[in-house]
Amino acid sequence: MAIGTAALLLAATGCTEEQQDKDTGSGGPQSKAGSALATVDELTVKDRGPTTGYARNRFGSAWADTDSNGCNTRDDILQRDLRQVAFSDGDCKVVSGSLHPDPYSGKDVNFRRGRSLVDIDHLVALSDAWQKGARQWDASKRIALANDPLNLLAVDAGPNRSKGDGDTATWLPPNKNYQCTYVAGQVAVKKKYDLWVTAPERDAMRKVLTTCPDQKLPTGGNPTQAPERFHAR
Repeated sequence: MAIGTAALLLAATGCTEEQQDKDTGSGGPQSKAGSALATVDELTVKDRGPTTGYARNRFGSAWADTDSNGCNTRDDILQRDLRQVAFSDGDCKVVSGSLHPDPYSGKDVNFRRGRSLVDIDHLVALSDAWQKGARQWDASKRIALANDPLNLLAVDAGPNRSKGDGDTATWLPPNKNYQCTYVAGQVAVKKKYDLWVTAPERDAMRKVLTTCPDQKLPTGGNPTQAPERFHAR
């Protein structure tokens, strides 16, 4: 843009060059409404809370059948994410299959029941959720989060266990081709459950998602309250 033209535009709009860059996104990729990148700015930013009181059982029994389909959540996710799935009884208990490829490492990983080569990861770790809002929830909402397919992914056990309860600021999948999808998933879960992010976490999310500004925000999953039979837990 010529200097004279730029001056006329600034005079007409009443914007400074800094404001104009911010409004048009000329300083970086523009985020589209409904994209994961745009949604990052809708998340509440606060400091991390304490881990005091956290325990896995505060999110209910592991892999509760909250969708009432007769299968536990772990088998539901294995059936969804694995290829060449085999069952031991009907179409529920998964005994074998393969991650082809594993999203975190990019490698093929075979699953055999009883061998810990495949984990079901909570995209937003339960301890992280506890520190960023879930501590104040009732049991029903915590159980829903722990078993929501939107927050679950079958992955190679090795990379998953290096993650711990890390957020985007402290851990990303080694497979760089999956990082945009991974971060978009975390944004979706935090938006759906009204969990907050820390400032470094928000900045890390933006950094990843600016490389893929058209990345869609995942949707779906289960309701944010578990069925009534779980409420007393």
